[in-house]
Amino acid sequence: MRGNNIVLIGMPGCGKSTLGVVLAKLLCMDFVDVDLLIQQRVGMGLQDYIDRFGTDAFLRVEAQVLAALDVTNTVIATGGSAPLHPVGAARLQELGEVVWLDLPLSEIEKRVTNLSTRGIAMRAGETLADVYAYRTPYYEALCDRRIKLEGTDIAAGALLLRDLLKK
Repeated sequence: MRGNNIVLIGMPGCGKSTLGVVLAKLLCMDFVDVDLLIQQRVGMGLQDYIDRFGTDAFLRVEAQVLAALDVTNTVIATGGSAPLHPVGAARLQELGEVVWLDLPLSEIEKRVTNLSTRGIAMRAGETLADVYAYRTPYYEALCDRRIKLEGTDIAAGALLLRDLLKK
């Protein structure tokens, strides 16, 4: 049975965490940030973990954290890489309605300026454009709904998403 949560997916910098908090308040729901749960589990920052153990190890831990996630009536902000691991992707669909916060690469690049410290699961030599091109099909395949956020701020995006979800 599918959960009653709202699961936010999308690229780093698209607003999953910040918009998610506002959306949870608007909908009188709880909020959880999966990146924070990962940090609690591994006992270090995301980038430190990726630097020490590698991207594949990070994706496995992320999938384990998602598999163990047991919440109801919650807005869930995932990490941008959550849909990449089959176990994680399957769990997201079980948890509730999956919403892709779609922001064009040009806006992502303006928002994400700290690639070396942000904790993004990317391989050595990859650019943000490479990550965007690789992940987009995963987001498209997993989402129940897609909301285009180009030109919106967090508050406007949360209101758009609230209205979309009420339909």
